[in-house]
Amino acid sequence: MKEKKLSVAVLAGGCFWCTEAVFKKLRGVKEVIPGYTGGTIKNPAYREICTGRTGHAEAIRVEYDEAEISFGELLDVFFATHDPTTLNRQGNDVGTQYRSAVFYTTDRQRETAREYITLLEREGVFNRPVVTEITEAGAFYPAETEHKDYYDLHPEQPYCQVVIRPKLKKLDTLFRKKLREV
Repeated sequence: MKEKKLSVAVLAGGCFWCTEAVFKKLRGVKEVIPGYTGGTIKNPAYREICTGRTGHAEAIRVEYDEAEISFGELLDVFFATHDPTTLNRQGNDVGTQYRSAVFYTTDRQRETAREYITLLEREGVFNRPVVTEITEAGAFYPAETEHKDYYDLHPEQPYCQVVIRPKLKKLDTLFRKKLREV
């Protein structure tokens, strides 16, 4: 039997520990890989990303089955679980590596993201303008092993409790029907 081809989305919503923890819980999402994209050097390391000088964003590469979850539904979760109105910042995390961005992999994703942001603006969902960049996906570099499954491995770490846990609670409240069975 032929294996089904999965779609790929690349999203940056601040710290990739947060976005990975959120998107791993969605039904239809088959894999979430934290990493770096949108920068100027090849094979960057976390220590280089943290300087903000490489131009990379902390991002996730999401492999998903469109028969179970659409790109638009991924955007619903993306925009509900981070602040797309702060330029190069998410909470106390500051720098271009924490920017809000959709790195589209198809023209349809680009148009869907544009339409989605236009709708958010028209509906006045946020009190400030959405600054999420929409950029064609380029090279994606998986993060070092210690960043994979960070929340699952360190749930009692203060950052996980204070920053990630509220996002997961919001996910459970707003998107319960989209979550995978536990």
